[in-house]
Amino acid sequence: MKIASCPSELVGNTPLIDLNRILEQNGVDLSTGVRLVGKLESLGPCSSVKDRLGLSMINEAEKSGVLTPGESVLVEPTSGNTGIALAFLARERGYRCILTMPESMSVERRMMLLALGAEVVLTPKETSVKGALAKAEEIIAGLDGKGVMLNQFNNPANAKMHRETTGPEIWRDTDGAIDILVSGVGTGGTLTGTSQFIKGCDEFGCTPKKAITTIAVEPKEQMLITAAKGGEKEGPQGPHRIQGMGAGIIPQVLDLDIIDEVVAVHSTDAEKISRDLWMMGLPVGVSSGAIVSAATKVAARPESAGKLIVAIIPSFGERYFTHPMFSEIKKEAEEMKKQPLPEPFDNTLYGFPSARG
Repeated sequence: MKIASCPSELVGNTPLIDLNRILEQNGVDLSTGVRLVGKLESLGPCSSVKDRLGLSMINEAEKSGVLTPGESVLVEPTSGNTGIALAFLARERGYRCILTMPESMSVERRMMLLALGAEVVLTPKETSVKGALAKAEEIIAGLDGKGVMLNQFNNPANAKMHRETTGPEIWRDTDGAIDILVSGVGTGGTLTGTSQFIKGCDEFGCTPKKAITTIAVEPKEQMLITAAKGGEKEGPQGPHRIQGMGAGIIPQVLDLDIIDEVVAVHSTDAEKISRDLWMMGLPVGVSSGAIVSAATKVAARPESAGKLIVAIIPSFGERYFTHPMFSEIKKEAEEMKKQPLPEPFDNTLYGFPSARG
């Protein structure tokens, strides 16, 4: 029998799904033979790609003796999904978990963390992840040496997990046919590790398999990676609405040299494609919309004819209902009125004061 003994055994081996319907809806000519598929990291045990990251960081920290169950306190700055992964693993392994995050993160994410027993500390949205990091360091300083920050942005276990799992899974499930990888950059671990496995990386013993094109996606309102690669920023720079990417820093985990192109996506475009994905029955977060928006633009290019594009779908959609993109739906749901039932239904039989209403 194939039965998982704990939630962490369910991490990884997420499926691929055809997304050519999105291409067609957005004017891409499918007769060119281009194909877009999404890797559904939203189907992990806690519904995001960060499940892999959390598991890898904790496993490596336990192996090295940095973490001791029942004694160590996990303290981590997070935009939400890494925190959720750490929170469920903390419950599984017996750690106290304190998470700092910008106040702009959705209420659903906060509720998930609290429901999993984590302690949540909010920081000013204007300071982004840098502010959450500063607060986490302050908390650790007051924990008498028991506090441990796994530091998702700098931890080598981050990309390692994707070299060992995400990359091999994509290579296996596409039968080696992948031509283009499109991934958002939060910590940079998914893009870096997956690309290292497929393109090859001498430092980590990864033999080259195929010279795929690696495309990084970032918010158009915060084009730090574009600038780091020598490109020009476009339009106003500052806050954006794409939770999970554009953290305001260039993570040490991110291998800039492995990136072939950076595509910047505006929050409005990300929200539009997110809605398209919902309408095909695929509930996803706004970062997924940004990634698929970028992939759609790439797919429309003449040079993408006959190519297989794999887009990472980082997280499930239910934890984003208080995001501005759902404001109209939220209002509609809150203002809905009950409708009278058809005759001869008698409401008094169910405790109501009148037969009808």
